[in-house]
Amino acid sequence: MPLSVIIVDDEQLARDELTYLLREMDDVDVIGQGKNGVEAVSLIKENSPDLVFLDVQMPGLDGFGVIKKLLEKKIPLPKIVFATAFDQYAVKAFEVSALDYLLKPFEKKRVIQAVEKARKGLAPGAAPGEKLDTLMKLLEGQQQPQTTKVLLKANSRLFLVDQKEICFASIEDGVITVVAQTMEGQSNCRTLEELLGSLDGKLFWRAHRSYLVNINRIKEVVPWFKSSYQIRMDDKKQTEIPVSRAQTRRLRDLFGL
Repeated sequence: MPLSVIIVDDEQLARDELTYLLREMDDVDVIGQGKNGVEAVSLIKENSPDLVFLDVQMPGLDGFGVIKKLLEKKIPLPKIVFATAFDQYAVKAFEVSALDYLLKPFEKKRVIQAVEKARKGLAPGAAPGEKLDTLMKLLEGQQQPQTTKVLLKANSRLFLVDQKEICFASIEDGVITVVAQTMEGQSNCRTLEELLGSLDGKLFWRAHRSYLVNINRIKEVVPWFKSSYQIRMDDKKQTEIPVSRAQTRRLRDLFGL
């Protein structure tokens, strides 16, 4: 029997991208799509899918709110693969739980791995409700108060920089470089997700797998090839940063493009 799948994400491009990757796989049937948490609950109740790809960040009822609502209504839970562009707590929580997660933009290899993991998890004996309860407790326990300062290393010295002064951060060969208005330095964080965990999620946006940007420091939106965009920052070099295909919708929403 094909694996029945529902995709829920508030970004049309993300839904289209994931649908395309899944339809290239054998024995996978995408039976529905939703754009918010309310639609997710309804689709899961009506269709009883084997697997749901569920966005973490959605307006109104978010991904975790969907899980709580399903548990409250005693609706049988399908296998869940969470999708996230910049959730600062998801990675650690998912790694210690039996669930899976995907980072945007989606990679074909990781989508295949998530589907195969779901297939194996459909065997009798799994306890998805308990695992999801554990996950949500882990998320709540890992949330830490945010500070307004970020520690950067430059010229063998350590500097504290106000978040609002940061223009963008990039990662290359495992090294995270942070560019602020008055200086440039390296972060001790190992991943951009970890760095984002210390930043204001309403201020910083994962425009690309390799870049975090301060929304208030975007100087110009530059149209690029095939309806894509780059953004020019207001740092001294006026750095141009690519916007991934999956994040183009968010860019349009941010600035009314």
